[in-house]
Amino acid sequence: MRHFTALLVLTLVQTALHAQFTELETKLFALPDVTFTATNAPKGIQATYVLKVRQPIDHQHPEKGYFWQRVYLEHVGFDQPTTLVTHGYDVPKDTRYEIAELLRGNQLLVEHRFFGESLPDTLDYSYLTIEQATADYHHIRELFSNLYTSKWVSTGISKGGQTTIFYRYFYPNDVDVSFPLVAPINLSAEDQRIYKFLDTVGTDACRKALYDVQTYLLRHREEILPRAKWFAKGASLTFTYLNFEQALEYTILEYPFSFWQWGSHCDEIPGPEVGIDSLLSHVFKISDLGFFSDRDILGYASHYYQAGTELGYYGYQTKPFKGLLKALPTEKNPSAVFMPGHAPIHFDGTLTTKVQQWTQTKGEHLIYLYGSSDTWSATAVPKSDKVNSAWFFLPSTDHRAARLKNLSPSEHQRFVDTLEKWLNLEID
Repeated sequence: MRHFTALLVLTLVQTALHAQFTELETKLFALPDVTFTATNAPKGIQATYVLKVRQPIDHQHPEKGYFWQRVYLEHVGFDQPTTLVTHGYDVPKDTRYEIAELLRGNQLLVEHRFFGESLPDTLDYSYLTIEQATADYHHIRELFSNLYTSKWVSTGISKGGQTTIFYRYFYPNDVDVSFPLVAPINLSAEDQRIYKFLDTVGTDACRKALYDVQTYLLRHREEILPRAKWFAKGASLTFTYLNFEQALEYTILEYPFSFWQWGSHCDEIPGPEVGIDSLLSHVFKISDLGFFSDRDILGYASHYYQAGTELGYYGYQTKPFKGLLKALPTEKNPSAVFMPGHAPIHFDGTLTTKVQQWTQTKGEHLIYLYGSSDTWSATAVPKSDKVNSAWFFLPSTDHRAARLKNLSPSEHQRFVDTLEKWLNLEID
């Protein structure tokens, strides 16, 4: 009798789950502009799908054509909260975000327009704007509004976090809470706050050690060139956008930025006594030569277009290296923006300035999370007591480690309390 009861319960559970899957697929079939393919669901997720959502290239003029945007759906329940992930780049595979896990809810992970598989047949960068991108997310939110009727949150990391903020700016009523992580708001193509950060972060001794590595390598150019070329050959790197010596100098200039962004440690900085090979290996582990090769410059063309037109970015100060740079121009600071086709940078900071002001006076129910040692915290959204939003800064924490899991117990509880209050939900 006991076995029969257990079997009956199991059968009823399976029947209920199957019915829900059938209901979900029926609802997905009914959505306009959506195709889907089922994939294997991880533990705790009832069903997962790869979606393709038909998006206008120009939301103001849909007659200009469309593209298909890739979206990963993780379904937990129709009555559960839903997290919309505003990813900043291509999305090679489904990833569960922390806030979706915390809420035990559904997740829609959206690949950014003009990245990865979310491409039109003809790529016209003039339609790669913040306003067009956020309209993509709004269209997805509208499509799924009848499927998921509980609370909605949005989240994103780094460039995806920027997009979370921009999405909330354009569509303040789409979600109940926004959670951007390590999200900078840059106000120019060469945001000067980056330089101030690099001149003051850490200790004097640590910053000098970084500078000493840079100057040593630049002074020993003839010795490092053949070694760097062998490294590039082994990594199958090519250099047509930049020539090889330009890429090498960029790599050396980038070294402090990446050092602080990715959480390297000052006690690991070698001195010249370790020799050229060890110094070069150390720098390449932190500042990847491939970042300035065709592989990444062409692979991130859409990112650079956005940085050079609306998102802003950074550059490299050359004054401290007077006489040591041979391949890069020194009459002005070289930009870290590599526009597609070597197009000139025409940055317009009107929108990012408006968004920055909005975060200070009207941006409600946003939760910002930063690492204080991350280079991108230099252009973090400033705290404001004029809005009902929350800021979390993790001390001595880099771009990769600034996550919910690394908050102190008291700060994690503050985060949960804030989320519960704004969503009017109880979080286990």
